Amino acid sequence: MFAKRRRIASFFSLLLAAVLCIAGCVTSSTQPVARDLPWRHSRQLVLVIIADWNADHGRLRTYAREGGRWHAVNTPQPVTIGHAGAAWGLGLNETRGDGPIKREGDGRSAAGVFRIGDAFGYANHADTGLAYRAMQSSDYCIDVDGSPRYNRIVDANAVDANGSTEPMRRDLHLNGDQRYRLGFVIEHNAAGKRGAGSCIFAHLWQSPTDTTTGCTAMSDATMNPLLAWLKREDAPIFVLLPESEYARLHAQWDLPELETQR
Repeated sequence: MFAKRRRIASFFSLLLAAVLCIAGCVTSSTQPVARDLPWRHSRQLVLVIIADWNADHGRLRTYAREGGRWHAVNTPQPVTIGHAGAAWGLGLNETRGDGPIKREGDGRSAAGVFRIGDAFGYANHADTGLAYRAMQSSDYCIDVDGSPRYNRIVDANAVDANGSTEPMRRDLHLNGDQRYRLGFVIEHNAAGKRGAGSCIFAHLWQSPTDTTTGCTAMSDATMNPLLAWLKREDAPIFVLLPESEYARLHAQWDLPELETQR
């Protein structure tokens, strides 16, 4: 009798172990593990949350990762984005098709997770921990679909700018425009996929009500401390998402709880 009970108990123990193993396999295949994410070593996060895919403005917050957890650095700041809203871009996260897709000239900002690239501006120097590039009159970002230099900032004195309409010294080419006086590159479509969108930056806004053609714009009061805080050695990332997508994906993507945004 006792031997029979032991055999039954042993059977159920093995059955439970098998069930747990299967559950673990299912979980691992559907829930990405944080240590496998391309941004797992990032220690700085610039997060923009918008109301929905068609919103043209949002709120920006910054986070630092300490002890494996994200901690808010500042209070929410207003930003404007593309006049048509946002669409899935090509960044560090897996390619997605469950929403609008970023295209050249669509007026939408790129949504997803992106590396933060170089800072840039009109002055020779800037207070930032990012690599900084002082823009010259001949610097252009190539927004011409099909160009071999698509989505790259180039010196038109050295290479053919190929009809680009995106001068980096807007003050010199566009009646004193100050929007690119300070900013940084959001590395959407870093591989230069044709037609997938180009020249996505964070830069100064013209006013709190002026939207962009695909960038994220903010005030001097937001940009200056943001650039001073960002450090390239901390592998900073930029994340832009509608509220519903953030609520659905933040745990998988090892991002802060949505409640911390309110």
